[in-house]
Amino acid sequence: MKKTNGQEIIQIFESWSPKKIAAMDGDPIGLAIGTLNKPVSKVLVTLDVNEEVVNEAIDNNCQLIIAHHPPIFRKLANLRTDNPKGQLFEKCIKNDVAVYAAHTNLDVADGGVNDLLAEALQLKNCKVLVPTFTEKMYKLAVYVPENYAEQLRQAMAGAGAGKIGDYDSCSYTVSGEGRFRALNGAQPFVGEIGKLHTEAETKIEVVVAETNKNKVLRAMLNHHPYEEPAYDLFALETPAKEMGLGRIGTIDPMTLQEFAEHVKKSLNVPTVRVVGDLSTQVSKIAVLGGDGNKYIYAAKRVGADVFVTGDMYFHIAQDAESIGLHIVDPGHHVESVMKIGVAEKMTLLCAEYGLDCTFIPSKISTEPFQFI
Repeated sequence: MKKTNGQEIIQIFESWSPKKIAAMDGDPIGLAIGTLNKPVSKVLVTLDVNEEVVNEAIDNNCQLIIAHHPPIFRKLANLRTDNPKGQLFEKCIKNDVAVYAAHTNLDVADGGVNDLLAEALQLKNCKVLVPTFTEKMYKLAVYVPENYAEQLRQAMAGAGAGKIGDYDSCSYTVSGEGRFRALNGAQPFVGEIGKLHTEAETKIEVVVAETNKNKVLRAMLNHHPYEEPAYDLFALETPAKEMGLGRIGTIDPMTLQEFAEHVKKSLNVPTVRVVGDLSTQVSKIAVLGGDGNKYIYAAKRVGADVFVTGDMYFHIAQDAESIGLHIVDPGHHVESVMKIGVAEKMTLLCAEYGLDCTFIPSKISTEPFQFI
């Protein structure tokens, strides 16, 4: 394992949760405090950044914090160190703790906040609730000596190539002959300088999502035996992959009362607010982390029996009731499911790249409410 720096860590993070998929215009995502141009061996993953969290990062010798909620959401008129916010930023800077925020891009990303919530609720057959981003798809065709085809297929699949719906490692191959002549200065893997060479080759075709395009190309180039691999990359006009906010899935039928108890247990909250008849049978569930007030009609349109979301306003709850949509509101803080989820995902990704970095889920609860 090799030592790494903040720039490499965030480059890997953004290969999974890129800024371009953010669902909110002007979302203040990215580096908020400090610099990434420094060695990083420990990263704290948190929902929010407050003084307790910063102290936790310092106590654990973390050089970087990855947060879901941006610590600077609106432009600062000043940066004074005689108020709590300014003192927080000062503490980060004085202790060389950088803060990076991944907000609605992490909500949208595959395996991000909303997938983690759906997984915690044990939803099946999940789809995107509110599409916000259409990911461009490509077809990669590469030619490789027959004996190296399987090795190359596995390397590209490991980088994310060939994922179609609920299937992965999808590819198509055809055999043929490749011809080339190595010129002076070349270092051919097969053949001789100045002589025309014919090689039995396999053509491998895979689909590649735009998010994974650079990662797949790197994997292909790094594992291809040729000095100058021959490959084609085509943009596809076939229906592209939709990404977005929230998820819609199913559970085994139960009453709304039973489902509300299931939410409490699954998301580890002491109480929930519920809209609807508690005796009603429910099975189709929409979930959206954070504030989902704007999306009650989207949940109703896709046939949800229940919409699980936070920060429900009084009059919006009445609107949901009027259209026959049940609500279970477990609060905004359930997005803290991302702490363990992001730490585990980044640990796996860094291991793939051979980078030595530890990701620590914050143990600090940033829930401001007490339930009595």
